[in-house]
Amino acid sequence: MTDALHRELLELAQEAARRAGELLRDGRPADLAVARTKSSPIDVVTEMDIAAEKLITDLISERRPDDGFLGEEGASVAGSSGIRWVIDPLDGTVNYLYGLPTWAVSIAAERDGETVAGVVAAPMRGETYQAVRGGGAWATGAWEGERALACRPAPPLDQALVSTGFNYVAEVRAHQAEVAARLIPLLRDIRRGGSAAIDLCDLACGRLDGYYERGLHPWDHAAGDLIAREAGALTGGRPGERPGRDLTVAGTPGVFEPLQRLLEDFGAWHD
Repeated sequence: MTDALHRELLELAQEAARRAGELLRDGRPADLAVARTKSSPIDVVTEMDIAAEKLITDLISERRPDDGFLGEEGASVAGSSGIRWVIDPLDGTVNYLYGLPTWAVSIAAERDGETVAGVVAAPMRGETYQAVRGGGAWATGAWEGERALACRPAPPLDQALVSTGFNYVAEVRAHQAEVAARLIPLLRDIRRGGSAAIDLCDLACGRLDGYYERGLHPWDHAAGDLIAREAGALTGGRPGERPGRDLTVAGTPGVFEPLQRLLEDFGAWHD
């Protein structure tokens, strides 16, 4: 029963992510404007973020009316079924606003507080990544059929390619740049793509060795975290903690531990 339920949730997440991705890809107006701002004037929400979240929540509510929601653009419903959907309808809004291709739809299903299914759709890549708890992770789109995902073998830390993200508040971003500057000489290099969900999926695909970011919300990493873990990555926050607002860290075994220690030493978990 549990496996069947998790598959049902995955299939619904796949459908919702596909439909929202098509809306965002095909429905983007040429004069796309900012609808409102959040943490700072450069932390923006567009009309398409709002439309995509409504599409997702309407579809899921129609099929599963007793489920709860936690969405970036305001969807917050407790529900009574023990299932909660954690949704980022457009992860990488600034990229989307500027016409850059690195953005995604991220949908995770939690059962009694544990993520059991996750889907990240990246329409401009033509790729979709998915995972079921205990059932592995796989991707479709750029490969013939489905491709099982597995992290790449861990390199020495000084040969690791690591991704990160920066806050929208200038003072916080300045401290994060200082942390990155201390890390760069110790790594192969650092990337900054602009979508936490895609960064975690790139780790799962073997395109990155590690990832870290401060200030993430559950909707930013819920689906990507499951996909990365099911592909063999380790994830966490500060040492001994789960991913959260203070810090989210992910990496291949052998990269995760030393990266997490460095981030703790460098104060990546505070502003």
